[in-house]
Order: sequence, then C-alpha cells, then structure tokens
Amino acid sequence: MNTTNTDLPPLERHPWPPFIPPGAEVLIMGTFPPGRHRWSMDFYYPNRTNDFWYMMGLIFMGRRDALLRPGTKDFDLDAIKDLLTSRRIALNDTGREVRRLQGNASDKYLEIVTPVPIQELLAKMPACRTVATTGEKAAGVVASLTGTEVPRTGCMVRGADGLEIWRMPSTSRAYPLALEKKAEHYERMFRHAGVLT
Repeated sequence: MNTTNTDLPPLERHPWPPFIPPGAEVLIMGTFPPGRHRWSMDFYYPNRTNDFWYMMGLIFMGRRDALLRPGTKDFDLDAIKDLLTSRRIALNDTGREVRRLQGNASDKYLEIVTPVPIQELLAKMPACRTVATTGEKAAGVVASLTGTEVPRTGCMVRGADGLEIWRMPSTSRAYPLALEKKAEHYERMFRHAGVLT
C-alpha cells in the first residue's frame, strides 16, 4: 500500500545560511522567506512591502529609506550587511523546512516541518544573549524550542540559561501598526541589548 500523500504542498528548504557577524549579540528570527517571486534581493526580508529594512534604516540611520540604493526602490545589500555587522546583529528564521498550505507567505498557513536547531545556532554566537522574534508564529516556535513562555508583543522572557527572548511586532504590512510604532518597540529591545545607545 502506498502511503505517500501526493496532496501535500511541496517541502521548501530555507534558501540562506544564518547571517552571523563577528561578535553577534542579538539574533533576530522571522519565520520563513516569502516565495521567490516576491524577492527583491537574495537575503533576509527581501520583500519591498515588508517594513523590516525601512524600520532598521529609521532606527539606526534616522531615515526610513537609508538602506535603499540612492534614487531607487532597491535595497542596498552591502549597506544592510555593513549595518548588521557594525551593530552585531545576526539573522536567521525559525523554519528550516516548511510547507505553504495556501501557497502564500502568510504565517497562518505556514507549516514548519523542521524548525531551526536553535541551540546549535546559538553555539555559533557565544556573545549572543538576546533573541528577538518578528511576529507571533516565530515567537511560538522559539518558545517551544527553548521551553519558555511566549512573551507578549514588545515584551521579553528569560530562558533557564539567562537568554532574553523578545517577541516583537511583525514587520509585515499586514500587521496593523505604523512603521514608527514598530520602530519604537524594536529600538527599546536594541537599547536593552546594548547594540544601540
């Protein structure tokens, strides 16, 4: 008897390795990249309609468009990597292998088949004491992997090993919060972690 379910959506493996700059102190974790057709660059948060890089430009450089190539709507990947490296911020997602149950980028319809091995990931970042998740689903995955409670949005819980785990607002435009308000939450976390003074 053939038990293979051919009705299941295809399994997708995460396209990028973790971005870990030397001395990384903060790890930001989303869920999984959108479909390739939505990428504007080959890196985390590649969708132009996601607020992440506009928010990072606002927080660290004072302008929402600071991480765009001048005169364009294209992200400047070199400037992005320079910012992350200088501020000791690492990036990875909570899903290593997923299925899109509705064929879109919505976390609601994303099945995480294989989560990232978070302890193995953190072992590569001995200076990292802060994990921040960008949204509800990523927060739930990290909580299950670390045996912690899911924090309220904008708040933090401590793991048994002293790791500080923050749940930040989603940077998706579908999340109903103004860019400036999202930035306030993230700025508070970055200041607490010591990568922004």
